[in-house]
Amino acid sequence: MQVKIADSWKNILQNELDTSYFKELSDYVELEYQHHICFPKEKDIFAAFDFCSFDNLKVVIIGQDPYHGENQANGLCFSVEDGIGHPPSLKNIFKEISTDVKNEYPQSGNLEKWAKQGVLLLNATLTVRAHEAASHQKQGWETFTDAIIRQISDKKEQIVFLLWGGFARKKVKLIDKKKHHILESGHPSPLSANRGYWFGNEHFSKTNLFLKSINKPEIDW
Repeated sequence: MQVKIADSWKNILQNELDTSYFKELSDYVELEYQHHICFPKEKDIFAAFDFCSFDNLKVVIIGQDPYHGENQANGLCFSVEDGIGHPPSLKNIFKEISTDVKNEYPQSGNLEKWAKQGVLLLNATLTVRAHEAASHQKQGWETFTDAIIRQISDKKEQIVFLLWGGFARKKVKLIDKKKHHILESGHPSPLSANRGYWFGNEHFSKTNLFLKSINKPEIDW
């Protein structure tokens, strides 16, 4: 696997990239892409870092796995390529935004515009085999992305962490609560949302209220 991480992040993550576990992970991913159809495209594996620089970072959203359907995953959690139908969780995210900040429901499910404003859309596992959910879990990605969360917590201040669902909420232990602003809720998946654990969390307006309070530009959701 060719590791092409934007310079602003590479300086922060170099020690992690030099570890033996990351070398093993890289070899594993390379073989997977050689012998199976995997997502996202190899050039997009580290897209979250390409669009959101470390210096511009304001918000972190944590997902679990890339989408494993054809042409869906683009390297940003919950995001899909332009022209692709919106998966159920993304639909519920957009519905909550429509209610919360009165934005129109968007045609495109591509969240690049969030990332360019300083939202890190980080999946815990950055690759997956086609049509096999969770197939690249427990190979080292989680160790790597946990290290990223710790580095953000240590080296930045007043970052908004949006932790949606049980998996993401476990990451709270990696974050210094005294330095950062943490918002938690249920997951936007239909199973959670339809039980009342997602809709009405107002995370998008609450994020902007916090950013405004510390004189940072608000996110155009």
